[in-house]
Amino acid sequence: MATKKQETKEISTKDKLIALYRLQQIESQEDEINRLKGELPFEVQDLEDDVEGMETRLRNMVAEVDDLSRKAKSQKDDIEAAKLKIAKYEEQQSNVRNNREFESLAKEIEYQKLEIELCEKRIKEYSAAAKNKKKSIEECKASLADRKIDLDNKRAELESIDQETAKEIADLRSQAETVAADIDERLLTAYRKIRGGMRNGLAVVEVKRDACGGCFNRIPPQRQLDIRMSKKIIVCEYCGRILISDKIEEVEE
Repeated sequence: MATKKQETKEISTKDKLIALYRLQQIESQEDEINRLKGELPFEVQDLEDDVEGMETRLRNMVAEVDDLSRKAKSQKDDIEAAKLKIAKYEEQQSNVRNNREFESLAKEIEYQKLEIELCEKRIKEYSAAAKNKKKSIEECKASLADRKIDLDNKRAELESIDQETAKEIADLRSQAETVAADIDERLLTAYRKIRGGMRNGLAVVEVKRDACGGCFNRIPPQRQLDIRMSKKIIVCEYCGRILISDKIEEVEE
């Protein structure tokens, strides 16, 4: 334990600011590389969502067509069953003993004929619905094929950029990890939080021409003096960014 305490080096606020500034510079370079991708990552994600949604819709429509086919078959089976009943009743009519039995059978025959007409009507409705669904399926398949082509092209473009910049990104991340190791966790967490809340990713900015390099609001003279002294972490009261002296390069030397 004593050895570790002896090896521990107290890092000054000035060194912390320099480390933060270096980290910001490195990560800004990575941001710039990522800007080359533009909207590609979002376009790929949108196309992936479109493809997934269209595939789900296609599966649902195919399932609906299958269901319509099953319903139509069921109606055809009902028609065959009704025809068998009609044949049976007609045969029974030839053996009736009075008009009452004959009329009763006649009513059963008429009822079965109405059932056949109703089944045929339903079959036509199911057939028409299935035809429309099949047309929609073909249109969906065509649109899906186009979307997949677009997705493949966008993915290829994005992968090409990733491959071209992979080594540079890896080098920058390695540098960032090295620099971040010299920054205490609490300060690093604060930096990450500020950086994540800024559209341009700038969490550490220089004071130039008496103003914040992030939001460009004027910094009071006494506060500028404190920033140049680099004895404490000072943030912009307007945008919340960490402020450093514009002479940081001279400070590093």
